[in-house]
Amino acid sequence: MTEQIGKVVLDYKYYPGEDFYCDGEVEDELLDIVRNRSAVEYRSIIEERAKWPILYHLSSLRENIVDWIPMGKDAKVLEVGAGCGAITGGLARNAGSVTCIDLSKKRSLINAHRHHDCDNVKIHVGNFKDIEPELPCDFDYIFFIGVFEYGQSYTGTEHPYEDLLKMMMRHLKKDGRIVIAIENRLGLKYFAGCREDHLGTYFSGIEDYAQGGGVRTFTRQGLEAIFKACDVNEYSFYYPYPDYKFMTALYSDERLPQFGELSENMRNFDRDRMYLFDEKQAFDGIIKDGVFPLFSNSYVAVIGKGFDVKYAKYSNDRSPEYAIRTEIVMDEEGKKKVKKHALFNEAKEHVRNMETAYIDLKKRFEGGKLAVNQCTLGKDGACAEFEYVEGRTLEEVLDSCLEIGETDKFHLLFNEYLERISYGEEMPVADYDLIFSNILITLKEATSWEDFLKEINVEAVKEADWTIIDYEWTFGKPVIAKEIAFRAIYCYVLENEKRNKLNLDVIIDTLGITEKEAEEFREQEMEFQQFVTGKHKSMAQMRDAIGCRIVEPLKWAHKFDDSSVKERVQIYEDRGSGYSEETSYFVRDAYEGENLISLKLEVDGNVSMLRIDPVMDYCVVRIIDLLLNGIEIEMTRKNIVTNGRRLKDGSYVFATADPNINIAVGNLSQKEQNVLTAHMEIVRIPEEIAKDLAGAVKKVW
Repeated sequence: MTEQIGKVVLDYKYYPGEDFYCDGEVEDELLDIVRNRSAVEYRSIIEERAKWPILYHLSSLRENIVDWIPMGKDAKVLEVGAGCGAITGGLARNAGSVTCIDLSKKRSLINAHRHHDCDNVKIHVGNFKDIEPELPCDFDYIFFIGVFEYGQSYTGTEHPYEDLLKMMMRHLKKDGRIVIAIENRLGLKYFAGCREDHLGTYFSGIEDYAQGGGVRTFTRQGLEAIFKACDVNEYSFYYPYPDYKFMTALYSDERLPQFGELSENMRNFDRDRMYLFDEKQAFDGIIKDGVFPLFSNSYVAVIGKGFDVKYAKYSNDRSPEYAIRTEIVMDEEGKKKVKKHALFNEAKEHVRNMETAYIDLKKRFEGGKLAVNQCTLGKDGACAEFEYVEGRTLEEVLDSCLEIGETDKFHLLFNEYLERISYGEEMPVADYDLIFSNILITLKEATSWEDFLKEINVEAVKEADWTIIDYEWTFGKPVIAKEIAFRAIYCYVLENEKRNKLNLDVIIDTLGITEKEAEEFREQEMEFQQFVTGKHKSMAQMRDAIGCRIVEPLKWAHKFDDSSVKERVQIYEDRGSGYSEETSYFVRDAYEGENLISLKLEVDGNVSMLRIDPVMDYCVVRIIDLLLNGIEIEMTRKNIVTNGRRLKDGSYVFATADPNINIAVGNLSQKEQNVLTAHMEIVRIPEEIAKDLAGAVKKVW
């Protein structure tokens, strides 16, 4: 049995008649969107609804993980676990044919409707074990994007991951490739306080899934062990950053991250996280010590011959007319070059303008001390090619000055920068984005950069070649040098808290900028960012809109020296003789994080009243839920009595160091054994504030 939606064919031959997994109502919402709205509207819908599943399934950024792979229009592709089609469109644009497999009919319908105009997509709906034997054996590419970790569900064997890989290798043509995108269970973000993606628990992967579960992610060494067991000898690893879901940059063993590059680490769109340390600073140390592959948050493992692409950076969190991919490619002889590709037809003009910018900037800086990286256009005008220049960025050199405490050298180099960018400023052309990371320094003497950065020889830097390597934001009008320099230092300081030690007053004086001018320049920067993004929300803004919290334990762990004494939950039971200290007890491990308590109490039928003392201090308490035998307790005076005062939002303020919440369990159940569960949010506050708040409320409840 088949169904055709637009040009996409769905094959239901092995569909069991019902979906065995579902994300609930949000899948109906997704289906409604893709049926009735066009793809160009998705970004606005994502921003309006501000929901993780809508962002996850509909964002075009999901395609980044496969977009960089040069498949070719004759490539035959298999996508295992296609789901709602977040990756399918990217595969369909770059390949000849795409065969999808997914167990869920509803998800497959979402996939089909959103890609209804793709005549090269076929979706098999049903159990993988039933479909797999009928698959052909001549696929050029087989993709497991966020799927390989579910190997146990696909095979159910003693060695599920090895057996799944062996099974799929049978369907690969000679010289074909298998591409696996998967989280690293030792990814730095999990040490820093992100939850394990599939289980939603802290440190599960780090603890090697000691608590069990049907999903497993792996270290690089773990994946290599699986490959070895399958007699796979040719493979390559790539490192998507921040992770494979919303990748903005891709690294490889030939081009690992450089110091200061990894700064986009707050990507907890789906759930709250802890913030245990600054991941950027940790990554900088990891990069310095040469162990980044061990702590990369995700991997892309390619079984078969690797690719010429060794690095890719996506700038598609922008308006479509400026969305590009920058990549470093290396041929078999080891020669490198840089390419910039238009990701949409609308961006082709932006790419073509780069050649014009090169010609104009070269003319401006001729006779000066800034070289411009050569640019040539590809035949179709959708790709610009540049020389690959060796060296270190000015940003890294300036960072090293601050790291070794040589601020005087920083200012000397900043002055050198200002002098060089001022050359020809009267001409009608300016690179507005002449930030420090866009200038590469190549030393004239064969000096080790590692040794050089420990001391910073200012004269050597002045004598070095300075090359502008990125100039896509070049405009045909003059812009004064002090405005460009102010923007460079403004962006530089904003990107890293460590740079706050810099005395900006000295730089402002050097530039001769007034406070009014500085404010005008800041406003211009905000306008420029809106110009680039098309007034759409950035991914950072989307995270804020979705509303997942970042909990910082270091801010509250030592907030109260007496927390071990006061942050305890005490329970009293009245069996007809009132409460007594002798029969009360404390609940162990009731606190979950900064200010949340979770209780599950067994209460026998003789208890008429149960009292919860949530903390031994003045506080505000919000009861999130309160259930007896799974039934929610109605928040009435008949059922709940406290010695606090109820605020308008339903929470309680306690102007006492002995707060208590009394629950009439005897009136609510006649069972011999009962279970009371509760979740409460507790905030300790100073006595004066507690009394002021309580005094503003009329009645005790």
